Amino acid sequence: MSNARKLADNLPTEGSLSGRNVVINGNMEIAQRGTSAVTTSGSFVVDRWKNISNASDFSAVQSTTVPSGQGFYKSIHISPTSTKSPSGSTYFFVSHYIEGFNLGRLNWGTSGAKTVTLSFWVRSSKTGIYSLGLKNANATRSRQEEYTISAANTWEKKTITVTGETSGSWPIDNTRGLALDFCLAGEGSETSTIGSWISSNSNMSSNQVNFFDSTSNNFYLTGVQLEVGSQSTPFEHLTFSDQLQSCERYFQTYSKRTWNGINEHATNYKMYVNGVFRQKMRAAPTASFIGAVVIGRPQVGVSQRPNALGGLSAEGFQSCAWPSSGTYGGQLGTYGDAYYYMALGDGPTNRIDFDAEL
Repeated sequence: MSNARKLADNLPTEGSLSGRNVVINGNMEIAQRGTSAVTTSGSFVVDRWKNISNASDFSAVQSTTVPSGQGFYKSIHISPTSTKSPSGSTYFFVSHYIEGFNLGRLNWGTSGAKTVTLSFWVRSSKTGIYSLGLKNANATRSRQEEYTISAANTWEKKTITVTGETSGSWPIDNTRGLALDFCLAGEGSETSTIGSWISSNSNMSSNQVNFFDSTSNNFYLTGVQLEVGSQSTPFEHLTFSDQLQSCERYFQTYSKRTWNGINEHATNYKMYVNGVFRQKMRAAPTASFIGAVVIGRPQVGVSQRPNALGGLSAEGFQSCAWPSSGTYGGQLGTYGDAYYYMALGDGPTNRIDFDAEL
C-alpha cells in the first residue's frame, strides 16, 4: 500500500483533524477521584466513566494493562466480586454520558443526521457477544450494537458505524445528550433488534454474554473514540492538561490550599470568600467535604469544620459556613470583620469535591 493511500485511510471523512473525538477521557488517563477500586453503582472508575449496576458485585479500577504500541498507558479494569445469573433485575454497564453541546455537530433528531463511527480497544477473559448501547436522555430513542470478543485475554480493536438518528429529542444544551453503555451482563430491557434505532429504552442485546458467571473474569477498556463519518481514524491523543481541563467541566477537586475570607459578625458562623473555580463548570455543582477541611482565624487557637458553601454556582462559591455548636462548631473569637481562612490538608484523603456530572 502506498504512503498516500495509508494517509488517506487515516483521515476523517468529515470534519477537522483536531477535536474530532466526542468522547472525553476515552484513554482513561484522568482519575481525579483517586485510583482505588470502586464497588458501588454510580461510582466513577475514572473521570467521565460511570459504573451502573443494581448490585455491588464488582470491582472497577484504573489499570496499566494496555494494548501494545498504541500510545495508551491507562485502561479501566472491571471484575466480578461474586457471581450472578442474568435476570430482569440484574445488570451492569460502564457508561459515558455526552453533553448536548458536544452533540450539535451530529445534527441528530433532524433529516440531516450524520453517521458516526465508534472505535475502542477491549480485552476480556470471557469470549462471546457483548452489547454496546446508545440512547438519548429520556431513553425514547435507543440502539443496540454487538461486538464479539474472539480471543480470551487478547486486546482487540472494535469499530462500529452508527447511522445518524433522525427522530427523537437530542437537545443542544448543557444537559445529557447521549449515553454510551458498555454492557457486561443482565437481561433487563433487552432487545433482539440490533443495529437499528427503536422507540423505547433498550439496555442490552438478547445475545449478551454473562460476564458475571465467574469471579475470575476480567474486562479492560481503553481508546474509546466517537467521531463523525463512516471511517475510523487513529485515536486522538490530547495533552494531559487539555484532557484534564475538559474533565474539570464536570468534576473538580481541591487539596492542599487555603482560601482567605472575612466574617461579618462573630456569631454568624460564616465567612465570605472569593472561591473562584479553576474553570467554569457545566452547571452549579454539589460540594463534598472529605477529610481535614478546617475553618480558622489567625492567632486564635481554635478551628471549626465547614459544613456548607454559599452562593455556589458554575463559576465558584461566595461563602462557607460551619455549625454553631458541637465538636467542630462554635464561635471563633468575639469580633466581627475579622480575617478567617478555610484550609485543606494533603490530597486525596483531604479535599473538597465539586461534582457537576451529567
